[in-house]
Amino acid sequence: MDKIPPEKWNSLLLPYLGEPLGAALLQKLEIYRELLLHWNSKMNLTAIRDPETIIQRHFGESLFLARHLQNVPRGTLLDHGSGAGFPGLPIGLARPEIAVTLSESQHKKATFLREAIRTTGAPNVWVHAGRTETLPADLRFAWVTLRAVDDAASAYPTAAGRVAAGGLLAALEGANSISGTRLTQMGFAESSVWRMPDSETVLRLYARR
Repeated sequence: MDKIPPEKWNSLLLPYLGEPLGAALLQKLEIYRELLLHWNSKMNLTAIRDPETIIQRHFGESLFLARHLQNVPRGTLLDHGSGAGFPGLPIGLARPEIAVTLSESQHKKATFLREAIRTTGAPNVWVHAGRTETLPADLRFAWVTLRAVDDAASAYPTAAGRVAAGGLLAALEGANSISGTRLTQMGFAESSVWRMPDSETVLRLYARR
């Protein structure tokens, strides 16, 4: 497996971040990418196979979201339906002051996430190997993230129910998503919208009133 040099990483991520990343973080991201591709040969973690596209779509979009967590100096974050760890694990690596929970109900994917946390060295990130609904009933988070969920009709209400008072739900979703209407009915207000570079994906932030 060919390694992606730091200068290539920064070139691919520049449209998402606007500035280069430090060497230590890039090393962790490369370890994560290599592990993802290794495990993906045995199980379905991502349909994207091209190394550069993986960096742009998975890491770029996740780190784009991390840029907009500036108002959570020591907050908590739940990545609902984490899958292969995006966006939660890159956020945890980039923002070690945030306590990140990756919620993933599929056993094999949860096992991958634990290994990714171990190999990248992310003590602020842990895995909830189960459905988000099985977390303690009173547990709430400053931020809850959603990305590429399979069943939006159930995923959005579940995620919204875990947002603390005054917190935010961050959704990486299609430009024509109508999920905001449902969230408005649940006491949220859309606060910000950003379109991803060279993509139909948008980042929407919904604030709990």
